[in-house]
Amino acid sequence: MELNAQPRSSQQKLAEGMIPAVAYNKDKNVSFAIDRKAFDRAFRQHSTTGLFDITLEGGETFPALVKTVQMDKRRRVPIHVDFYVVTYGEPVTVSVPVHTKGKSQGEVMGGLVDVVIHNLSVVAPGPRRIPQELVVDVTKLNIGDHVTAGQVKLPEGVKLAAEEDLVVISVLPPRLSDSEAAAEQQAAQVAGLVAAGEISEEAATAILEGDATVEEAKAEAAGDATEAADDTSEKSEE
Repeated sequence: MELNAQPRSSQQKLAEGMIPAVAYNKDKNVSFAIDRKAFDRAFRQHSTTGLFDITLEGGETFPALVKTVQMDKRRRVPIHVDFYVVTYGEPVTVSVPVHTKGKSQGEVMGGLVDVVIHNLSVVAPGPRRIPQELVVDVTKLNIGDHVTAGQVKLPEGVKLAAEEDLVVISVLPPRLSDSEAAAEQQAAQVAGLVAAGEISEEAATAILEGDATVEEAKAEAAGDATEAADDTSEKSEE
């Protein structure tokens, strides 16, 4: 993508429709201005993997990738861009978007495909060989299956820059309904009360089967404890 730019100093006033930008590498920084609409249109299409050929008015042309974009929070338009200069034919590390294709077996069973890592770090052999996306076929995945970074198919010459065992995609079990979630929460609460000795296992069963509430079971347990204490007191007096 070609991008025309106007050289500028940090104090120079911007022309209408232009935004400030900086391109840098280990040797130098170059400040310039670019057309906001032209950049915004190209960036929305290619994001940080798109290679820009930046041509300075009356000067050089150099290839660069977008490093960061500062956005106007209210209008959601770019107001400043940082590029970093790359060299043709030299390896470059970039984060590439991960997308899925197909419908997994887990989804057919009511599960959910979760893209854990949305952008995967890779090393491309050169700026012009940066993949625009990494596509993972999930059709054979069942509930509980996952895809690691090392299992993601990369284009020829592109190498992984992340840990191979990093989980990129998981297939999650079906989400619980409100009633199922409430039942699980109640079961956990009842188990805790039994473990603490506040209610008996018989009372716990009654609660889970809907024959008693937690409050009723706790009240009954408290009453039983009082009766036991009274019996002990009477025996001691005899």
